[in-house]
Amino acid sequence: MKRFLILLVLPLLACTATGTPLPPMPTTVSNPPTAIPPTAVPDTPTPTPIPSTDTPPAVTAIFPDPNSYTWQLIVSGLERPVDLQADGSGRLFAVEKLGHIHIIENGQLVETPFLNIEDRVGNNSNEQGLLGLAFHPNYAQNGRFFVNYTNQNGDTEIARFEVSTDPNLADPNSGLKLLDVDQPFPNHNGGGLDFGPDGYLYAGLGDGGAGGDPFGNGQNTTNLLGKVLRLDVDTAEPYVVPSDNPFGNEIWAYGLRNPWRISFDSVTGDLYIGDVGQGTYEEIDYLAAGSPGGTNFGWDYREGAHEYSGTAPAGLTDPVAEYSHAEGGCSVTGGYVYRGSMSEWNGIYLYGDYCTGFIWGLIQSVDGWQVQRLFDTDVNITSFGQDEAGEVYIVADSGGVYQLTRK
Repeated sequence: MKRFLILLVLPLLACTATGTPLPPMPTTVSNPPTAIPPTAVPDTPTPTPIPSTDTPPAVTAIFPDPNSYTWQLIVSGLERPVDLQADGSGRLFAVEKLGHIHIIENGQLVETPFLNIEDRVGNNSNEQGLLGLAFHPNYAQNGRFFVNYTNQNGDTEIARFEVSTDPNLADPNSGLKLLDVDQPFPNHNGGGLDFGPDGYLYAGLGDGGAGGDPFGNGQNTTNLLGKVLRLDVDTAEPYVVPSDNPFGNEIWAYGLRNPWRISFDSVTGDLYIGDVGQGTYEEIDYLAAGSPGGTNFGWDYREGAHEYSGTAPAGLTDPVAEYSHAEGGCSVTGGYVYRGSMSEWNGIYLYGDYCTGFIWGLIQSVDGWQVQRLFDTDVNITSFGQDEAGEVYIVADSGGVYQLTRK
């Protein structure tokens, strides 16, 4: 398949208040630079404390000087990449919305797709497509990985595949469907997958789409939309519901609008969720490792930490960070806690905004949650990625993958 740069870049899968696509980026006619131009935000403000609902660690938040770092281009030429995952072998796997997964090895993009399921993926609307990937914790032994996509009917499917005898090729005939969830509208499909420290597979699903959650899915604990799901994929085929899931079904947490990227801290096991807002606030939600199931993050009673619709019940969990569209942004892209070779970044959760390319750092300290805007990348960030060494990457809608490095 001939590779090429997309000349007119389409917007991110996470959408604005009405569910209509975001404005397209300007047409690009030249190759991307070898590194994003200097990205530090000038006159970086003092970190803003956000009240913590958990006991903070005995550390003080210190953010590195962003002027000493850059996001270095690793590869370019991907077609609408939306996720980036590692399998533990030193390779990275880039998920393309159109239905392909490509390997990045030794800084090179492998031309032949690792997996091509174009024939199963529905991609008729901007927020549909192949949206998420997770490798089994024992992938080196069992060769199993999981994908989240919208099918030809526009509904969410979570499926398992296996690698072939060639480590660079998956077996497309090994597909086993785990879960099929009806989607009433084409937007707000979520799509993120990750394995938790408990060995279970977690999946983020949006509220079903349109605007304002018209069917009340976010607060309905008998409906899987607007949730983080938790599945035991090892005990039986295709999966079983863990016995300690709070509602006797697949749901682990609820009250989410469109969780666009979920991730676990590889050291602490804490869960971070980037949840796309309705029209005013974007939020980062958090569950400490060991938290019981059943957390209600508030949508659609609340957007971020603010009232949205109806009278909210007691016991809602507010985000640990948020930003308003007035500050510059439209759609949050959840990220990862850095755990790589640059020790000054360790423990800092990095997340961004699709429209502006801003990247923030978030850390829990003795003073509560501290957040600081660090970079202005000037790219449309569709996803973050993390390799097995703990290094962090961003994925651009225009087809590039960039790594955080020292200048």
